[in-house]
Amino acid sequence: METRIALIGIIVENMEVVENVNQILHEYGKYIVGRMGIPYKEKGVSIISIVIDADNNAISSLSGKLGMLEGISVKTVYSKYGK
Repeated sequence: METRIALIGIIVENMEVVENVNQILHEYGKYIVGRMGIPYKEKGVSIISIVIDADNNAISSLSGKLGMLEGISVKTVYSKYGK
């Protein structure tokens, strides 16, 4: 299976859905290479960056599920090359 590396940036503006975010990330845990979370208390948001190594369908599915949550913004950047 060909995989790609991607960086998924998540901004959480609705803290009520944090549990949902974590549950979705747990579902895709086998693909996650690394995760960094930064609480930005002054602005009332949290920023999460996820590095993932997976096939295009898994990356799109994860991004899509996160993006459907209210108060969550998601952007995905893909590497140019698969392996």
